[in-house]
Amino acid sequence: MKLMAVDYGDARTGVAMSDVRALLASPYDVIKETYLPKLVDKLAAIIKKEKPGKVVIGLPRNMDGTYGYRCDECKALGEALGKKCNIEIVYQDERLTTVMAHNVLSDNNVRGKKRKETVDAVSAVMILQSYLDKCSN
Repeated sequence: MKLMAVDYGDARTGVAMSDVRALLASPYDVIKETYLPKLVDKLAAIIKKEKPGKVVIGLPRNMDGTYGYRCDECKALGEALGKKCNIEIVYQDERLTTVMAHNVLSDNNVRGKKRKETVDAVSAVMILQSYLDKCSN
């Protein structure tokens, strides 16, 4: 079953998709939308096209494990998307995924505008891959 991951951000939202065997996550897209209803519509279009079995949404917890202020917004996105698409939504801890994504892009010499355009999709990959790894163990 293919899975989709979402890294919900203030300005950009990263999307990643797994292969049909749910072993490997890959970047899919970065959506530049700040208005929640329009973002849900754009994500719903991807779900309709790609037909994932579930959506994994990154949950931005604090380093001590408590929920950060953005957790409520991420859960609101999940609820809206689940209702609109009738799809299972799960949440995955996303602590440090953006930092790790920046490190991966630095290691691959991706800089400037290209980095800004891809970091959110790479973060979504990290969220999805950590979920896939957790489920396989």
